[in-house]
Amino acid sequence: MTLEIVVFSADKIRGKIIERTLARRRRKAVLFDSYLAAREALLSGPPDVLIYEGLRASSQEWKFIRNFAATHPETAVIYLVGAARKAELAIAGLAERASLAEELNPEEILALAEERIRTIEIARAESSLQKSLLKSRRRFRKAARRTLRRIPLAVALFIGAGFGYLLWSVSGLPRVEQLSEYAPLEASKIYSYDNVLLTSYYVERRTFIPPDRIPRRVKDAFLAAEDKNFYRHMGIDPARILRAFFENVKQGSYVQGGSTITQQLAKMLFLKPEKSIQRKIQEIALAFRIERRFTKDQILGLYLNQTYFGTRAYGIEAAAQTYFGKATEDLTVAEAALLAALPKAPSLYSPFRNPDRCRERRDYVLDRMLKNGVITSRDHDAAAATPVPEVFHAPARRAPYFLEYCRSVLEDKFGGRLQTAGLEVVTTLDYRIQERAERAVAQGIGELKARGREGLQAALVVLDLGTGRILAMVGGTDFDDSQFNRATQARRQSGSVFKPFVFLCALEKGFGPEDAIVFQRPRSSVEEDLVVPSGDGSNGGGPGYVAVTLRAALAQSMNGPTVMLARRVGLRNVIAAAHRTGIESEIRPFISSVLGASEATLLEMVNAYATLATSFRQEPVCLDRVIDRAQPGVWKPRARRDEVIDAETRTGIRSLLRSVVLEGTAAPARVLDRPVFGKTGTTNESTDAWFIGFDDRVVVGVWVGRDGGGSIGPNETGTTAALPIWIEFMKSLVRP
Repeated sequence: MTLEIVVFSADKIRGKIIERTLARRRRKAVLFDSYLAAREALLSGPPDVLIYEGLRASSQEWKFIRNFAATHPETAVIYLVGAARKAELAIAGLAERASLAEELNPEEILALAEERIRTIEIARAESSLQKSLLKSRRRFRKAARRTLRRIPLAVALFIGAGFGYLLWSVSGLPRVEQLSEYAPLEASKIYSYDNVLLTSYYVERRTFIPPDRIPRRVKDAFLAAEDKNFYRHMGIDPARILRAFFENVKQGSYVQGGSTITQQLAKMLFLKPEKSIQRKIQEIALAFRIERRFTKDQILGLYLNQTYFGTRAYGIEAAAQTYFGKATEDLTVAEAALLAALPKAPSLYSPFRNPDRCRERRDYVLDRMLKNGVITSRDHDAAAATPVPEVFHAPARRAPYFLEYCRSVLEDKFGGRLQTAGLEVVTTLDYRIQERAERAVAQGIGELKARGREGLQAALVVLDLGTGRILAMVGGTDFDDSQFNRATQARRQSGSVFKPFVFLCALEKGFGPEDAIVFQRPRSSVEEDLVVPSGDGSNGGGPGYVAVTLRAALAQSMNGPTVMLARRVGLRNVIAAAHRTGIESEIRPFISSVLGASEATLLEMVNAYATLATSFRQEPVCLDRVIDRAQPGVWKPRARRDEVIDAETRTGIRSLLRSVVLEGTAAPARVLDRPVFGKTGTTNESTDAWFIGFDDRVVVGVWVGRDGGGSIGPNETGTTAALPIWIEFMKSLVRP
């Protein structure tokens, strides 16, 4: 009987992701995205399995699901919920049924679903077999005498019917020759440019390993556990099947299986996960065909690469990494025996859930290996004395904000193949620089906390000036707490870091760094010291007007001169200059925009500053190359590099930005041992603090603020909140 699976998610897109995830494993599910429709369907006919995605569920919906689960124990409910509701389920003793859903994990959903489904299928199969055995016992004696007289006719009919049934069962079976091009769902690996594994993307966490790289001790362990006669039979083991049959009859239930490794491979690759006579016949037929077409080592290699080992690990290499943090080639006898113990029941024998049962099953495998003569008594005793693993070796996830940015780019290019095709992706990230960036952000936020500034977030981006490659990216203080990337997704008012684009436009219109701007006398005592009277009015001033040089105006981040300069050169020209350098977000056509009232992302602003530093605009690049075994050659992103600022203007803007450090708001950066350039920025009420600057190799931007807005704190500015992080990071960069 086919299991009925229902998926309920008020978020239609997330529900569709779950439905397609199940479809990859040939599990058909009915999807509901309406609470009323789901409620009516569930109450009218409870399904076998309910997968409930309730990240943003209403209290009414959540209450209904909990009541439904309590009153319908025959339905296996899997919860994909937020942290608070997972904690609620843990209190109720249901933690093993729940998974966090902030970021849907297709592989984890499959693991949870398969575990529940297998439990139901095994229970049904055992019940069905037990009933069949009992009926067979009752009927056997009654039928024995009657059939003795009719043996010839009965035998003929039986043979004919059996032969016909066999022909019908094996008709339409898949061609095993396609195994020659075996391409399992394989994890794609993402590396930094300096060859550090950052993470893997997968539906099934698997890394294919050729059979000749699997050590003999590993193969011997699996043969001892699953099929000691593997190299002697032709696909099935008749003696083993008979032993299993009589043992099951004796026990009155399904307690022992007789499948060989070849049969298990046929079942995993070609058949649906159901228990029936027809499927068993198909399994045997496929096993014979596989044995005729492939060598024993090829069959064993395919089996070891396809098998599920629990804890979201598919294939021997992923299992070795998950349970022991090492490659298959490095497994010891004890470790090989433990992995061989798992496929029979991965959850039951998990060392993390049931260490005692795991140890018993591992020692059983070691006993079989000793009996088979593949290990010595000394090896056996040493392996049996080895503790089972206690630490789960989770897949690497370094530079998580950068990885999420890369994933969006990769999915645009490769789609769903990113999680199934075993791509090797080399990014532009320099992991040594990334670590320094993370430390600088952590230290800066820590210093702000020490001043009583709680609840702050920070972001940092590093671009290579020559190529536009992203060398490091920090999108927040804690990815586990929030996956929102403040470097690429948060659009915040840019404040005074926007002002250089006004001065860029002025330089392009013929102004020089030492030219004066005439504007109304400032109220600030700091600015008062920098200005001079404008004269008799011949320069557009008069009583109450003063003048200041472009250099001093930018160095001290003066608002009045910036506004006056923007009016002189034209607001539209300023906006066009900013867009030309790399700011893609909308800049509203109001004069307040020249003081940073419009929003932009940190990555946009850093990229625009890279243009100021080099004259060349180029799109930020996060990928170096992608090796796709299914395609010829290596894919590399195309990088455009357009000159948008002339050399003389570039020299002028760099000079002005250097003055910000030498004599302006970024004076603390003079502590660095090399020329640096940049600009501080602070928005109204100290809501956002910025510093973006560069040396001769990299441009680095830092933002500090609160996700929901609100002041960072009294008297906090770009100079006090963002610049210290920037300086700490720049100190850590090693000069060539």
